[in-house]
Amino acid sequence: MGTRTLSIAPIETTAFITVSGPPGCGATTLCSQLSEAMDCPYVSGGDIFRELADERGLSLNQLTAKADASEGIDRELDQRLQTIAEKWGNADKPFILESRLAGWLAGEHADLRIWLDAPEAVRLKRIEDRVETEAEMRVREISEAGRYQSYYEIDIDDREFYDLHINTARWDKAGVFALVRTALEEYDLSADEGAFETPPVDLR
Repeated sequence: MGTRTLSIAPIETTAFITVSGPPGCGATTLCSQLSEAMDCPYVSGGDIFRELADERGLSLNQLTAKADASEGIDRELDQRLQTIAEKWGNADKPFILESRLAGWLAGEHADLRIWLDAPEAVRLKRIEDRVETEAEMRVREISEAGRYQSYYEIDIDDREFYDLHINTARWDKAGVFALVRTALEEYDLSADEGAFETPPVDLR
C-alpha cells in the first residue's frame, strides 16, 4: 500500500477522544495527527509511565520490571490517567488520551472512544525497528491482559463500548485519519441516541 502525503486541515471540535489498541496498531500516528488538527494536548500512557520512571530515578526497563513484580505501579499509572480523563472530560475543550485502558478509564467522560488494531503480522512489521522483540511483545500483551483482569476485572477483549473499531491495515495513515475526521465532523449531538455504557472501573 502506498503512503500519501497528509496535509492536515483544522478540525473544529471540543471532543475528548480516547485511542486504544495493541502495540503497532497506529495509535501514536493517529493521535499526533488529531492533536495537530484539533490544536489540542495529547497524553499517552507511555508519557505517564516515563514520568513515573523519572520520579523514581529509574530507567523504563527497571520500572517495567517493578511493574511486573508489583501491582502498585500499574495502579498509580491508571489512577493518573483516570484523573486526567476526569479533568478533561469536564473541561469542554478538545483533548486526546491514549492507552490500552483509555476508553475504560475515561468512561462516560469521553465523547469518542476509538479502538485501533491490525493483524499480528502487520503490527510486528511496524515495530520491527523497536527494541521490543516479537516474543516480548506477545508476552507483554498476555501479561497486561492478565493484570487488567486481576486488578480491575477488565476483559480487554470486550470492545462493545468503542464508538469506532478500525483495522488500520486496510487503510494507509491518511485513510485512517480521514475515517476519524469524518466521524468527528459528521457528529451531531442532537442526533446522538446514546453510547454503549462503559462498566465502571474501581482503581482502589
